[in-house]
Amino acid sequence: MKELVVISGKGGTGKTSIAAAFASLAQNAVLADCDVDAADLHLVLSPTIRQQSDFSGGKKAFINTDKCVGCGKCAEMCRFEAIHLNGQANDVVEKTYTVNPFSCEGCKVCVEFCPVNAISFEPAINGKWFVSDTRFGPMIHAKLGIAEENSGKLVTLIRQKAKEIAAEQKRDYLIVDGSPGIGCPVIASITGADLVLVVTEPTLSGKHDLERVAELTKNFGIETLVCINKYDINPQMSDLIREDAVKRGLKVVGAIPYNEAFTKAQIMKATVIEYTGGDIAEKVKALWREVVYALG
Repeated sequence: MKELVVISGKGGTGKTSIAAAFASLAQNAVLADCDVDAADLHLVLSPTIRQQSDFSGGKKAFINTDKCVGCGKCAEMCRFEAIHLNGQANDVVEKTYTVNPFSCEGCKVCVEFCPVNAISFEPAINGKWFVSDTRFGPMIHAKLGIAEENSGKLVTLIRQKAKEIAAEQKRDYLIVDGSPGIGCPVIASITGADLVLVVTEPTLSGKHDLERVAELTKNFGIETLVCINKYDINPQMSDLIREDAVKRGLKVVGAIPYNEAFTKAQIMKATVIEYTGGDIAEKVKALWREVVYALG
C-alpha cells in the first residue's frame, strides 16, 4: 500500500478538490480526511457512517462539589482563569468552585494544590472520529469539538486506522487530505508518508507558503511534488513558482487552469471528474498519472 498526502501551504488552494478527484480515479484506495480542524472532504464524498468513537487528546480538571470546601486555592493557582465560585452548595459551604472546560488547559496545578483532594484529572472528550463508506471506498474522518485542541493526535489516530483498514482490505493506495500550513496537524499528516503533493496557487502568499512547506517535507526526507492550481490567473507568478521549485529540487507535475467546474461540482456533491469530462478533467487525470508514476 502506498500513501499519498495532499497538502497546501494555505487554505483555499483547492487541495480538497484535488484529493477528492484522486479518490474518484483510484481503483482501490482508502481515504482519510486529516484536515480535522476544518474537515470538508465529506461534503463531496457524502460518506455513510458505520462506526464512530470518541476522541480524547488530553485531560482536564473536574471539581467534586461534594468535597469542595470553598477555600479558593484552586482559583488562586489557576493562571488561565478557568475556575470560578459558581458551583452548587454542599454541607460545608453555600457555594463551591467549578472548572470551565473551555478555559481549562489541563495543566493539573489545581489538582496538585487542592488541600482536600476534591479535584480529579480525567480524560476530556475533544471530538469524534468515524469510519465510513463512500462511493470510492472506505473513508476515515473526524470532527474536532468547539475550541478543542490536540488535533495532531487526532490526525495520527485517523492515519493509523486508515492504514489498518488498507492492510485488512488489501488496498493499493491511502489518499490523505492533509491540513494546510506547517503546524502540528501537517507534521502528523505527512510523517512516514510515501509521497506528498503540495497544491499551491499563483499568489505571493501561495509562493511564500509553498517555500515553507517545501522546507518541512525536506526535513522529513519525503519526496514532494507540486501542483499549481488556477495557474492562469497569474502566469507570471506561476513562472516564479516553477523556477523556485526547480531550485529546490521539486518537480511541478501539474498546472490546473481556473475553472468554475470545481465549484459547480462541489455544489452537486461531486468530484470534478464526475461533473465534467472536458479538458479540466483531463488535466486532473494527467496529474493523477504523474502521482501514480512517482509512487511506483
